[in-house]
Amino acid sequence: MAFPMPATLEKIVKRDGRVVAFRFEKIAAAVEKAFRAVGEGSEARAHGVAAEVVRRLETRDLEAPPTVEEVQDLVEQVLMDQHLHRTAKAYILYRHRHAEVRGAKRLLGVTDDLGLSFNAIRVLEKRYLRKDAGGRTVETPAEMFRRVASAVAAPEARWGGPDAALLWEARFEEAMRLLRFLPNSPTLMNAGTDLGNLAACFVIPVEDSIRSIFQAVKDMALIHQSGGGTGFSFSRLRPQNDVVRSTGGVASGPVSFIHVFDAATEAIKQGGRRRGANMAILSADHPDVLDFITSKGVEGVFRNFNISVAVDDAFMRAVVEGRAYGLVNPRTGAVVRELPAADVFDLIVDMAWKCGDPGLVFIDAINRDNPTPGQGRIEATNPCGEEPLLPYEACNLGSVNLARLVRPRAETGDAVVAPLGAGIGGYEVDWDLLGRTVELGVRFLDDVIEASRYGIPEVEAVVRRNRKVGIGVMGFADLLIRLGIPYTDPDALALAERLMAFVQERAVETSRALARERGPFPAFAESVFAARGEPARRNATVTTIAPTGTISIIAGTTSGIEPLYAVAFVRNVLGGDELIEVYPLFEAEMRRSGLFTLDLMKRVLRDGSLAGIEAVPEPLRRVLVAAADVPPEWHVRVQAAFQRHTENGVSKTINLPHRAPPSEVRKAYLLAHELGCKGITVFRSGSRSEQVLAGSERAAEILFEKACAREAPPRGELEPAPVLHVGEGCPGCG
Repeated sequence: MAFPMPATLEKIVKRDGRVVAFRFEKIAAAVEKAFRAVGEGSEARAHGVAAEVVRRLETRDLEAPPTVEEVQDLVEQVLMDQHLHRTAKAYILYRHRHAEVRGAKRLLGVTDDLGLSFNAIRVLEKRYLRKDAGGRTVETPAEMFRRVASAVAAPEARWGGPDAALLWEARFEEAMRLLRFLPNSPTLMNAGTDLGNLAACFVIPVEDSIRSIFQAVKDMALIHQSGGGTGFSFSRLRPQNDVVRSTGGVASGPVSFIHVFDAATEAIKQGGRRRGANMAILSADHPDVLDFITSKGVEGVFRNFNISVAVDDAFMRAVVEGRAYGLVNPRTGAVVRELPAADVFDLIVDMAWKCGDPGLVFIDAINRDNPTPGQGRIEATNPCGEEPLLPYEACNLGSVNLARLVRPRAETGDAVVAPLGAGIGGYEVDWDLLGRTVELGVRFLDDVIEASRYGIPEVEAVVRRNRKVGIGVMGFADLLIRLGIPYTDPDALALAERLMAFVQERAVETSRALARERGPFPAFAESVFAARGEPARRNATVTTIAPTGTISIIAGTTSGIEPLYAVAFVRNVLGGDELIEVYPLFEAEMRRSGLFTLDLMKRVLRDGSLAGIEAVPEPLRRVLVAAADVPPEWHVRVQAAFQRHTENGVSKTINLPHRAPPSEVRKAYLLAHELGCKGITVFRSGSRSEQVLAGSERAAEILFEKACAREAPPRGELEPAPVLHVGEGCPGCG
């Protein structure tokens, strides 16, 4: 709706003193949000309220532009004058809560110019925003996205000139500012800085010599320093007690050398902002495999490593058929021992049940999708397993935010549940916007290859030869909730297949278009695509499902393709910080229904799941499914649905409740292989004292032991406690 604005209303004064364009639609949107929160009013009524606010502003005698506070005061007054008392209360509470959050953000020393969540600002301040020599933050979130967009779009000038670079810089910046697309962390951290490495995933070879081993340690250190993660196959190292002819001694074996890599990682902090992450992989037929499987049985050992056993199809057949298989000395190629495959598999299962490691890497499935088999066999992946890579290969990743790629649902009446007041069940996928965002993301990631500086000549050579990128999705659970589909409903699997098939198709189309514009990846002629007679493409791979840990916090959505971990939980990140997370649509719906009480939050924070809380309406309980309520088989089926349309791998944790028996792990591992997954990781809640997503009892302790953000001490004494303010009865507010 367009309104002719008098000169005094063409601008508005923000809280930080900036003068920006006055936007009528922002007032209308805020009123409409308050209407939805209490279930009264309509879009037309919201526009009417906003129009009355504008009319009253026009009658002011002042020549200066109005302030944000003046406009919001008028909104409250108009709502009261029109007897919209419930909406007025919701709007007042909304202002109050946002004032508290702004205060907490100021304590962090960050100017939030994008209206992000407190947890997003917390993460950005710790890891991503630039700081001066004194450690003070000197960049806003919008400035960060501008920095990244400018650096990544600069290579566009090579093909389209300066105007093309400016055009794509604006488009990249908009997609990130609107949180529709975010690249991996190193790109956000390093684009436009001296470090220059923008890739997240690396695989470094480890050959059977001291020179190669410690060259790999050095390469790892350089990669970690710039924010990347590294994967290694230790399968080529000779086993423990094997002969070392050059010295007349005996070998210490792969597990011993992994300790060296782990210690080096502990000493290096990535870019000064996070510790390094690694993946150690050992083949199931290595003579030291039993020691490797049990290596993380004592908590604290290999704390900087995920570990996975590489199993081939022959090993999995031997497990099912109850046969033995041979252990092979990689130095000689000789079979040195035979073991019952089922016994080794059961040991893997038992250790994964006890401590979450090892996972499995299905190495034959990975190599069936190797686009450049002439360059060698893939033996390792990045730290979370979603990116299988050749030796010295790297890949950069990005994710589209599915929760931001929706539109209000057409009135077809075919929703799984009736729409609720917080927008649950009230949306549908905006396929056109999703397609355009995928296209932009693939172009962005291809530009990242040009803009990145890798620091290791061998890595740069392989990256530019194959130009692998990986665009994926985050916010899948958030999307399902907005569509009104339970995570455990068959419609969720159908949507997963349709979504990822669509993403894959658009990503390949974009890569082919880029090949026509810029040329194919140099190794295309020797690739499987050329052998099949397919059109040239710019990138050897285009799709990956990443875990999106911290970027999903920035985007304000759920991680990757995971279900809600819990409706409320603690996320342990950033060197010991604990971030309380309460799913915002749950909070909004409870507030709308008048059910958001301290007693309810105690129960939710204790249980995590809503399954047994009858105070929560049944339609909400049905849709807001927590990870522990998802059967292990269903976790695997969701992973497999995405994997069928993903060229690289899929990062997915099979979260199990503490009470789950080892047999559930066994079934999940067997099903993952049967359904064509490229790897699998399980985690049983409480199996380690330190875990990224903590149990709900811990969340309750933190919530009621600490003050709310409003009561946090000033910066410089203690860090402000990132704790939810729960309204009336909040212990932090007295």
